[in-house]
Amino acid sequence: MDVLVGDIITLKKKHPCGAVRWQVLRVGMDFKLRCTGCGHEIMNARGKVEKNIKELERNGAPVDIRKKT
Repeated sequence: MDVLVGDIITLKKKHPCGAVRWQVLRVGMDFKLRCTGCGHEIMNARGKVEKNIKELERNGAPVDIRKKT
């Protein structure tokens, strides 16, 4: 999956603050994400995050995540 720094991802589960949208701060073997609701930052394994992505936005426009690149 092609996820870039600056993308906004929507995950399947809510953060405890109630937000489901996260901004991507770093990509690699791990993703560093910032909650758009409360600003909390986390690092998670790439496979775990990619499996739980529901939607992906790049520059305010949705990106088709089903496409294989």
